[in-house]
Amino acid sequence: MRFMMLVKHSEIPGPQPKEFVDAMMKLDEEAVKSGAMVQSGGLSPIAKSTRVRLSRGQVTAIDGPFTESKEVVGGFAIIEFKSKEEAIEGAKQFMDLHKKYWPGWEGETEVRQVLGPEAFDLKP
Repeated sequence: MRFMMLVKHSEIPGPQPKEFVDAMMKLDEEAVKSGAMVQSGGLSPIAKSTRVRLSRGQVTAIDGPFTESKEVVGGFAIIEFKSKEEAIEGAKQFMDLHKKYWPGWEGETEVRQVLGPEAFDLKP
């Protein structure tokens, strides 16, 4: 089962400590070696992003920064797990690295199953 991990935090969490980066690289390497890691990455700041919105029949593009953003998605990973429980444990391990190597960092990881075509099968 594939799960997307969405990492959310304040817009400016501060520079990443070297120990944290090293621990994250090790975690990523292990996930790649085991074949569980599908894809992961950090996201650029919202000041460099654009929102494309459909409202009242009009499509508009608005460049960041967005003043109302208190929490942003700062990174993601798509990982193969055997169950939702295993995915939650993986997210806890990921957050424990933040706790250990980046004191004061606050945020959350949202765990969501990636639905394949079978989830939308509309056959009678």
